[in-house]
Amino acid sequence: MSGRVTAVSSNGEYSFTKPNRDSITLLAGLGVEGDVHAGVTVKHRSRVAQDPTQPNLRQVHLMHEELFAEVAADGFEVAPGELGENITTAGIDLLGLPAGTLLRIGDSAVLEVTGLRNPCLQIDTFQDGLLKRVVGRDEAGNVVRKAGIMSVVREGGVVRPGDRIEAELPAGPHRALERV
Repeated sequence: MSGRVTAVSSNGEYSFTKPNRDSITLLAGLGVEGDVHAGVTVKHRSRVAQDPTQPNLRQVHLMHEELFAEVAADGFEVAPGELGENITTAGIDLLGLPAGTLLRIGDSAVLEVTGLRNPCLQIDTFQDGLLKRVVGRDEAGNVVRKAGIMSVVREGGVVRPGDRIEAELPAGPHRALERV
C-alpha cells in the first residue's frame, strides 16, 4: 500500500490551523521539529490537564486530502493544514490501516501509526457544522472518526510534498485503530 505527501504543515504556537511549509523535519521519539505538539509526553492541552506524564502518541497527525473533497460535497472548504494536521496525504487509506503500521516517508522518515484523531469542538469553531462531517455513526451505531490518524516518529528525516509513502503492515493479527 502506498501513497504520497501532498502538503506538510507545522506551528510552534497553539493554534487550530497549521501553516504549510516547504518541508518539515521529523525527530525520532519527539515529532515535528518546532511544532507545539512535539515531545515525549503529551502536549495536547486537554490531555496535559488529565495527566502530563502520559506518553505522546500524537506526535505527528496525518490526514488524507480525499476528506477535503468529501466535505466539499457538503459545502465545506478545507485546505491542507487547516484542520491541524502535519502531513496531508493522497492515495493511501489512512483510516483503514491497523495500529502499529509503519509509514516510510521520503528518504528516511518512519512513523508508527498509533490511532485515530479524536476531533474536538474546535472544528465547529473553524467551520460550523464540520464536526458532524468528520465524526459520525455507521449503520450499526458505532462512532466513525474521519479526521486522520496519529503517529509517533520511529526514524527521523525531512518530509516534503511529493514524497512517496509506503505502508508496512504489522505481523500477526491486526488491531483496528482506536482514538488516541
